[in-house]
Amino acid sequence: MTILRSLLFNVLFYLTLVVLFLAGIVLLPVAHATAVKAMQGLCRLLLWELRVVAGTAMAVRGLEHVPKGPLLVAGKHQSLWETFALLTLFDDPAMVLKKELTLIPVFGWYIRKLRMIAVERSAGSAALRGLVARAREERAAGRQIIIMPEGTRRAPDDPPDYKPGAAALYAALDVPCVPFGLNAGLFWPRRRFLRHPGVIVVEFLPAIPPGLPRRDFQARLEQAIETSTRNLVAEGRSTWQPPEPKKQNGNN
Repeated sequence: MTILRSLLFNVLFYLTLVVLFLAGIVLLPVAHATAVKAMQGLCRLLLWELRVVAGTAMAVRGLEHVPKGPLLVAGKHQSLWETFALLTLFDDPAMVLKKELTLIPVFGWYIRKLRMIAVERSAGSAALRGLVARAREERAAGRQIIIMPEGTRRAPDDPPDYKPGAAALYAALDVPCVPFGLNAGLFWPRRRFLRHPGVIVVEFLPAIPPGLPRRDFQARLEQAIETSTRNLVAEGRSTWQPPEPKKQNGNN
């Protein structure tokens, strides 16, 4: 049954994206705020399809820790799920993503329209400078900047591998940083088409105030994210045990 429901969901998921992206071309000239609302509506539709067809729901904890206005949001990246689910939880989110996505026809147009922050990861220190410059522009517009500090999807039991991007943004933006943990990889595993029934939990944690030394911030961020994620993964497995994924080498 899980295989059938997963197959049906994946067909519906990608069909929905194609149809709505093509239909939404007419929205490209509209105001930024209208485009954001349209994007969030699409993301909520995808979450509804996931819950109804695959039996995978979403629960959010700790929203009281998320202040209004510009801020940095940093957390775990385990699946495709968080790249669209998180966008429904903020007023005006600007997600950090790889530049290659902006080159995809139609999809890339929306990324640019929504002023997401594209990073050319192969550019080294120049990429970091570009990331900071773009993030400063969006902070000035009062947006919430979302970054996955590990840069690529990691399976629930993989050891952490944090990159310098989140710390660089924290040092440059002078805004609070809200960490988050999640257990999405249990129910939407990377590199597999299966979507397991259950509840994906994302947990926002108390904000790290601006102004800490970079090393102290990095330590607090990693501890918060890893502790929350470890607890949520254990909680998810206590209610239902997905099949263990095959061990794979390399990144995303």
